[in-house]
Amino acid sequence: MDRVTITRMVRKRRLGRTGLEVSEISLGTAELGMDYGIGASKPSESEAAALLHGAVDLGINLLDTARAYGDAEAVIGRHLAHRRNEFILVSKVAAGGRRSVESMVEQSLRDLRTDYIDIVLVHCGYGAVADPDTIAALLDCQSAGKVRHLGASVYGEQAAVASMEGEWCRCIEIAYSALDRRPEANTLQRASALDVGVIARSVLLKGALTPRWSILPDAFRPLTDEVKRVMTAIGTDAAELPRYAYRYVLSHAAVGSALVGTAKIRELEAAAHAAQEGVLDSGTIARLRTLQCLGEEWLNPGHWPAVEAVC
Repeated sequence: MDRVTITRMVRKRRLGRTGLEVSEISLGTAELGMDYGIGASKPSESEAAALLHGAVDLGINLLDTARAYGDAEAVIGRHLAHRRNEFILVSKVAAGGRRSVESMVEQSLRDLRTDYIDIVLVHCGYGAVADPDTIAALLDCQSAGKVRHLGASVYGEQAAVASMEGEWCRCIEIAYSALDRRPEANTLQRASALDVGVIARSVLLKGALTPRWSILPDAFRPLTDEVKRVMTAIGTDAAELPRYAYRYVLSHAAVGSALVGTAKIRELEAAAHAAQEGVLDSGTIARLRTLQCLGEEWLNPGHWPAVEAVC
C-alpha cells in the first residue's frame, strides 16, 4: 500500500468538545528534540524534516509536542511553518505563575512559527493537577486568540478525573496501552460522559511493546515477562506486536487519537496501516483484559531503572 492510498484511508475521530476532527494516529515529537525511548536517538535535521513532511503527507493531522521536548518545537517550526493550515498542533506548558505560563506560550509560538496553538495542555507531574494561576493564565491566552483549546497531560486516574471536571478542560492526554489498561476502569468512561477528548500516549510504553523489548536487561524481567503474556493473549510475535498495540488502544471509543512517538517514517506508516485494519475482535480484547496489570513501577517509565545506560 503506497502513501497516497494510506492518505485516502486515514480515518478521523472527533476529539471531544474541542470539535476538532483528528486523525486516529498522531505524531508525538519527543524523539525529534531529545533521545527518548528504548534504543532510540535523536534524528538529524534532514531525518526530522522527512518525518514531519511524511506525517502530513500521510494524512496525519495531529502533531503533539511540548516545551519539555528539547528543541522539538523549533524543529517543527523550521520545517512545517509553511504548511500550518494542514495540521492540528498540540503543545504543553509546565504549571507555574501567570508570567511564567504566558512566557512559555509566547516562546512556543515563536519556536513553532505560528500565531496560535490549537490545544495547550498543562504538563502535570504524577498525580498532580493544574493550579488556578496556571489555568487563569492559559484562559487569558485563549481569550487573546493565542490558544484555541485547553487541557491537561496527566498521570493517574485521580488527576485525570479531577482535570476533566474543570469546565476549562476539553482534552486530556493519558498513558494507555495493552499493558497499561488502568484507564478503562474509570477515566475513559468519565471522558465519554463529559465529552472530553482523549489523546493516548505511551501506546508502546516507550518501546516495550515492540521487538526492542528483547534488549532490556534482566532487571526488567517483570516487564518483559508481561510483554510475553500479552503476545500470548493476542496470539502474535514481537514483530507484529506494535500493530496490535495501536489497534487495541483505538478499540476504545473514547480515544480520539493514539500517539506514535517515533523518529522513523516507516514506523509511522506501519501505525497508520494498523489503524486502517480497524479495532480488535472482542475475543482478543477479552483475553487481554483478563491479564492483571503490572504496578506503577513498571507502567510509568519514570520509575524504570536506567535503561539507556544498560541497553
